[in-house]
Amino acid sequence: MKKNLSRNINGIALLSALGLSAFAAMPASAAPISLLETGSTLLYPLFNLWVPVYTKMNPGVQITTQGTGSGTGIAEAISGVAQIGASDAYMSDAQIKMHPNILNIPLAISIQMINYNLPGLNNVHLKLSGPVLAGIYNGTITNWDDAAIAKLNPGVKLPNHKIIPIHRTDGSGDTFIFTTYLSDTTPVWSKNIGYSTTVSWPAVPGGIGAEGNPGMVQALKTTPYGVAYIGISWKKPVEEAHLGLAMLENRAGQFVLPTVANAKAAAGEMVAKTPADERISLVYAPGAKSYPIINYEYAIVSKTQPNAQVAAELRKFLNWSIDLKGGNAPHFIEAVNFVPLPDSAVALSRKQIAEIQ
Repeated sequence: MKKNLSRNINGIALLSALGLSAFAAMPASAAPISLLETGSTLLYPLFNLWVPVYTKMNPGVQITTQGTGSGTGIAEAISGVAQIGASDAYMSDAQIKMHPNILNIPLAISIQMINYNLPGLNNVHLKLSGPVLAGIYNGTITNWDDAAIAKLNPGVKLPNHKIIPIHRTDGSGDTFIFTTYLSDTTPVWSKNIGYSTTVSWPAVPGGIGAEGNPGMVQALKTTPYGVAYIGISWKKPVEEAHLGLAMLENRAGQFVLPTVANAKAAAGEMVAKTPADERISLVYAPGAKSYPIINYEYAIVSKTQPNAQVAAELRKFLNWSIDLKGGNAPHFIEAVNFVPLPDSAVALSRKQIAEIQ
């Protein structure tokens, strides 16, 4: 015991003679790097699948997730509050001009459902179109048995009841892609309202606002005769609530369901057109089987991070998230009914990720 004590004292004396602290010889545990992800409630379930797995493999990083809506995700990535702003919407040319340091990096491809709570008909896939949905949301189509809806659904006994349109009240990528579909299919909507993460919704009597995809599911669940647009990652609670699922008219005039196969068909028509900055709408793709409301799911990220360590961990996580053996692996992507990022888009995303410093 005395011998060991003597050795320890001699060792401390040697370190002191060299001008070093005794504790400097002991490697300190580096504090984990913290990353904040906030934004899209459509991407939120996927991040919540990713993060526990990734951080277990990489204990040097902590990732906090928040489902706050795409508008908040974009704003907090721009301000530097968050390292990752999750968004179903890409930034506009005007936003990029104001914030040229911000990247729009696709992580996967998502789908949007049109759902309804129609007593006695929730087990029927009603056929709806962009112009009909635009009419419902601008107040010119007010009843479920309106001639425009009946024409699309011959043989279906539609109720003579007011339609209750439900929309997002928060800045929402779901609103962005839904209103893009309405704008692409309906000139009057494009002219008067347009598309964005927030729009000036027409004042439709009885219309309801809800926050986030969870809020949309809950509002529709408790609102008979309502209709809503909901991200595909919330398909399970929609099914558990026994809500209806619409077939939508695509550019080819075909009515298709929001299946992964139909989303892949649409992606196959559009992904090759993706520019280097990857800001592109995949909505209303050509093709007989193409589902009309799909889009890239984006990580909105600043090229300039607080320090090299944060930048390195952010690059590492984002590269993992788009890898087919990482975050785009089937067991993650299929759990939220997304489409994995095609190889050509992966290559573009990796180039953008490499710009993060």
